[in-house]
Parts: sequence; structure tokens; C-alpha cells
Amino acid sequence: MKIRLHPIVQFLLFLSICLTLSFLAHTYILAAKGLPKYDNLIVKSYVVNAFLAAAIYISLYILQKRLKNQIGFLFMGGSFLKFIFFFIIFYPEYSADDDMNKVEFSAFFVPYAISLIVETVFMAKMLKKMD
Repeated sequence: MKIRLHPIVQFLLFLSICLTLSFLAHTYILAAKGLPKYDNLIVKSYVVNAFLAAAIYISLYILQKRLKNQIGFLFMGGSFLKFIFFFIIFYPEYSADDDMNKVEFSAFFVPYAISLIVETVFMAKMLKKMD
């Protein structure tokens, strides 16, 4: 017997697993290099990216039938929203010393990229089913 999960539940589980594994690997690498594991807003970055990815996907899933022809533009708007959050929440602290280093950049970009990849895969599945 095959258990079929709702697409939103599938998305949330997969996103959670990917971000958790990424976070563990990310903090392990930082520690292995002798860098602080929880510096540069890394925890906040993973949480904010997870929340935004979930909110965007759930919103688009709910609106998929009503706004079928605009769903791609709305998805791109969601990515723009993530950048707005970056510039409001993270950029001021990262640029406080007028230098955003690789560790600061990766603290935001790694969870952003993981979330974006997962969102894109699940959005592609959603769009495929809409046809």
C-alpha cells in the first residue's frame, strides 16, 4: 500500500529535510575551518528562507487554479520578495564593516539557493499537473 501525501506536506517535508541537512553540513564545515558555527545570522537565515519558501509555495499552490496564467510571474515575485527580506534583515549587518566576506555571503546564499531549488522543482511538478 502506497501512502500519498498532499503536495504541500511533501514540499514542507522535503524542504525541511534539505535545509536541515544543509544546515548541519554548513555548520560542520564552518567548525572544521575553525570559524564560529552560529555567527553571521546563519540560524536566522535558514529560518527566514524556510519560512519564505513555505509561504510562497503554499500561496502559489492555493492560487494555482485562480491565477493559472500568472503563476510563473508570481513565482518570480516570490524570489524578489526574498531579496527584499535579504536587504532589510541581513544586508545591514553584513555590510556594517563595508565588507561582505564569503562566510557572511554563504550564510545567506546557501539556504536561499537550497530553498529556491526545492521551490523550483515543486513548482515544475505543479505546473506539469496543471496542463
